[in-house]
Amino acid sequence: MDHDALAPRTAIEVFLADDNLIVREGVRALIERNADLTVVGAAADYDGVVSGCAATEPQVLVTDVRMPPSYHREGIDAAKEVRKRHPGTGVVVLSQYDDPEYAVSLLAEGSAGYGYLLKDRVAEGTQLADAIREVATGGTALDPAIVESLVRPVVSPGGLAPAEEDLLGMVAEGKPIKAIAVARGLPPEAIDAEVEAVFVKLAAAVSAGDQAALNRLRLLHQAIIDREEQGETLSRLLPGGLADKLRAGRQRIGETERVIVTVLMSDIRSYSTIAEHADPSQLAGQLNVHRAAMNRAILGEGGTVMQFVGDAVMAVFGAPFPQPDHADRAVAAAAGMHALQAEINTRWQADGLPPFGLGIGLSTGSAAAALLGSEERLEYTLVGDTVNLAQRLQQLATAGETVLAGATRSALTVPTQTAALPAQLVKGRDTPVVAYKIAAAAPAVATQGRT
Repeated sequence: MDHDALAPRTAIEVFLADDNLIVREGVRALIERNADLTVVGAAADYDGVVSGCAATEPQVLVTDVRMPPSYHREGIDAAKEVRKRHPGTGVVVLSQYDDPEYAVSLLAEGSAGYGYLLKDRVAEGTQLADAIREVATGGTALDPAIVESLVRPVVSPGGLAPAEEDLLGMVAEGKPIKAIAVARGLPPEAIDAEVEAVFVKLAAAVSAGDQAALNRLRLLHQAIIDREEQGETLSRLLPGGLADKLRAGRQRIGETERVIVTVLMSDIRSYSTIAEHADPSQLAGQLNVHRAAMNRAILGEGGTVMQFVGDAVMAVFGAPFPQPDHADRAVAAAAGMHALQAEINTRWQADGLPPFGLGIGLSTGSAAAALLGSEERLEYTLVGDTVNLAQRLQQLATAGETVLAGATRSALTVPTQTAALPAQLVKGRDTPVVAYKIAAAAPAVATQGRT
């Protein structure tokens, strides 16, 4: 593992790509005027961008559209390849062209974490720095001239009505049909019909032989199809797999589903004491590293991260999709979390930072899962005694320990060495609970890498 990746970042790390040395260094100077931004590498062609980002793992890639070898759209292609290999990397494309084709090709699979700015205006104010900060956190940054070119009417005499231009503007900005429907207070079917009518009106220009109108019609239509298919908004708001399940109609908002799962609860021991003596910025950086590692361990076993709250982590195995070996996966994930945190702690202690000690609780049983909220904001919620018990068992675990409910131990199919804890009453239970602690010499993570 790259130990440097475990250290908390104090600035947003940017990789810069442009084949023109003068432009590249000028953009570098603009970026590094800001104390919270730093350039960690640069490249002049497609291969250099892909390999450079693999080596430096920046939070944001700032790239030109056209670079060697063909000077067509290498920057956009490289950005998509980087995002494929390193999901979550923000991208800001700098272009001297306001042709909407480039913007649509960049944003066709969703606008989250993407920006598109015109080169001749990046030196104005803080536009570039603001765009980098925006895409680093999953936002979108489009130059107003780009949005204007996307929505500029290209129709036969008579043009589009103001309401039609407004609708086309929302489509061009990447808003899906459901979001537009909520904004207008209409059913999605009505908005879909309005969009189709605008496309038909645009097609009138095509019948007059206007090739530009044909290109715009095709690009806008493809953009909305791609965005709806990708479910970009839902995918950002929901845990992995849930967006697909919702779009397939197998889960409705407000509908409760009974599931058999193993719930994992993790907490940092003595966190309040650590926070009392730590610099807030340093602690935030440590929490970010910790959460990324915990997320990696849970996802590596096919789990779903439900939420991060302060120093606590909640995950579930067996939902939103059934997993017959959910207890084994949860135990393996807990072992992976402890191992990753121990490795991070070694690095932190060498740097004079306080280590985190994890206490983890696991509980197996039935729970009620539901999607709650509205079309604009959804939350996947898991409730029931199984969830509550996992929280109580987590409190019994000292740093480096994992405590299992009896039901979790019984559900295991992978041999796991445990030691029984004395029966005790826990809050919310009328009868004593018998729990088990995984022995210090726990077996290797047998299920690591499941999908």
